[in-house]
Amino acid sequence: MTNFEIGKNTVIEEGVLIGEGCIVGNNVVIKKNTELGSNVVIHDNSVIGRIPGKSKNSIFKPNTDLRKCKIGNDCTVGANSVIYAGCNINKDVFIADLASLRERVDIGEGTIIGRGVCVEDDCKIGKFCKLETNAYITKFSELEDFVFVSPGVVTSNDKFAGRTEERKKLFKGVTIKRGGRIGVGAVILPGLVIGEDALVGAGAVVTKDVPTKKIVFGNPAKIIKDVPSEQLLENQGWDL
Repeated sequence: MTNFEIGKNTVIEEGVLIGEGCIVGNNVVIKKNTELGSNVVIHDNSVIGRIPGKSKNSIFKPNTDLRKCKIGNDCTVGANSVIYAGCNINKDVFIADLASLRERVDIGEGTIIGRGVCVEDDCKIGKFCKLETNAYITKFSELEDFVFVSPGVVTSNDKFAGRTEERKKLFKGVTIKRGGRIGVGAVILPGLVIGEDALVGAGAVVTKDVPTKKIVFGNPAKIIKDVPSEQLLENQGWDL
């Protein structure tokens, strides 16, 4: 470990690897065996590689066989964020203040995780996604590349709201396909698929799968029209 900066009162446990040019702020805790690539910035009061705990009443038991937490080159982690053991964060990811990334979460290159976003365990987030302030991504979800999630979006994985044994066999997160966009304050119910380049309007409650390249609004959400061609990923001129 050479050519990096460590702030005051920071704790670095055994087996941690820190790459060239990293800056670690004050009061940061980096748990054992965590790996930071080069030019990673960790702001004050964050915890990296946290081992998860469970309530004694939780139906999910703690998993003690977790891979190390890995943060790729040129990533930034905001102040007061918590990133758990088992997370794999690829290069050029920006994580804002107060974010929480639970165990076994994968984050693709170039993605932005906004202020106060929570991504629960066993989720996969693709490349160049943007999850804005206070979005909640439930356990077992997958967001493909170029997905946009607006502030205050809520997803769910439990159709039975915690009152039947049957639910334990049927937990399923949401899937948002490549280029899907979710408007402010939308709610997506368990197990649903938002199609490629589809758009969910602000405040919608999604109770059925949304087809590719369709716009839905309302409660329950209904198809309104096609996404205009100029809004499609294929017409943005990006190097996809």
